[in-house]
Amino acid sequence: MVETMFDLPVERQIFYAVLGFSWTVYLWEAYLSYRQRRIYRTTTHVPQELGKIMDSETFEKSRLYQLDKSNFSFWSGLYSETEGTLILLLGGIPFLWAVAGSVTARFGFGPEYEITQSLVFLTLATLFSAITGLPWSLYNTFVIEEKHGFNQQVLVTIYADYIAPLFDKFTPLPDGELKTDIEAMAKSISFPLTKIYVVEGSKRSSHSNAYFYGFFKNKRIVLFDTLLEDYSPLNKAGESQPEQPESDETSSESKNKKQGCNNPEILAVLGHELGHWKLGHTVKNIVISQMNSFLCFSLFAVLIGRKELFVAFGFDDSQPTLIGLMIIFQFIFSPYNEVLSFCLTVLSRRFEFQADAFARGMGKASELYSALIKLNKDNLGFPVADWLFSMWHYSHPPLLERLRALGNTKQD
Repeated sequence: MVETMFDLPVERQIFYAVLGFSWTVYLWEAYLSYRQRRIYRTTTHVPQELGKIMDSETFEKSRLYQLDKSNFSFWSGLYSETEGTLILLLGGIPFLWAVAGSVTARFGFGPEYEITQSLVFLTLATLFSAITGLPWSLYNTFVIEEKHGFNQQVLVTIYADYIAPLFDKFTPLPDGELKTDIEAMAKSISFPLTKIYVVEGSKRSSHSNAYFYGFFKNKRIVLFDTLLEDYSPLNKAGESQPEQPESDETSSESKNKKQGCNNPEILAVLGHELGHWKLGHTVKNIVISQMNSFLCFSLFAVLIGRKELFVAFGFDDSQPTLIGLMIIFQFIFSPYNEVLSFCLTVLSRRFEFQADAFARGMGKASELYSALIKLNKDNLGFPVADWLFSMWHYSHPPLLERLRALGNTKQD
């Protein structure tokens, strides 16, 4: 008689269900990436509707950059999924817990010191993750990003992406027309702006960005130097080169290739960002996050006492709280997390359209239109996306969808 999964002990059912769902998600993600990779490979010419928006050279650079990233993502994803599967099948989690126990025992701490053992376990797990992930991180930063001109790091500051305030230099935006216009725009919608900074993000990457932060009546705006046409080191480097005779066509092309946005476009980008604040998107996201945390921890309190969850992952004689957190949040909640992630992605795209509409309502549709095009070029974003891939992954709508929503604004 053939034994089915439902004939197995409940612990085995849980284990194989977790493993099966993990591979189902991976294969779904791999299929979506395959669809998008096919777009990168086959769309070798600028689509007709983009003919006046993107030159063929930039389009090709963007295509090759995204293709390289997609290929890298496939192999790194396959490795990650295989590694995770082997860890589960070979009992890597209980093994590492036992190693942590052996380490603490050498210092005179017995099994009753669960917190101490948990700290050692976390340290060992983090070390293992850092070692196995380092080659992939190095390849991504120093091969792919370097190849396409985005990497500005040296090895010592590779972690600056995660602790940027410790590495980046924030300087107040000097007095002038841009600062005055930003302050006036903030005042017009009652945004409690106190300071405006320019951050030297170009030391790490040539990607462009802008954001605001702060609580209550103390808001601050941060502009990346790569976003500002007058501050971008790329433009300054070009200006410092010896002048050479140029035709009018070459001069115009050079001007259009300058990195960053002009002042009206920067105001339009900030109008979009301030739209998120005015429309309550930030508060809504915080509320959703808090509600989700409350729900998850409520369910955690119910499930933490279920011994079969621990037995399913090799913990027959103990039920450490840290391991319970890992099992429940990382494995048991994974179907819920996938659904939640998709819903938040859909909501995020809706918020982006609303913020664009807010900027348009401020009379900045034309400037935002051209700013989105420039930022897409500067960041080598590929404007053509597979509908299913973008629906599942893109927290921001594809460029063409945003431009259509802004209206048929004519650009010079």
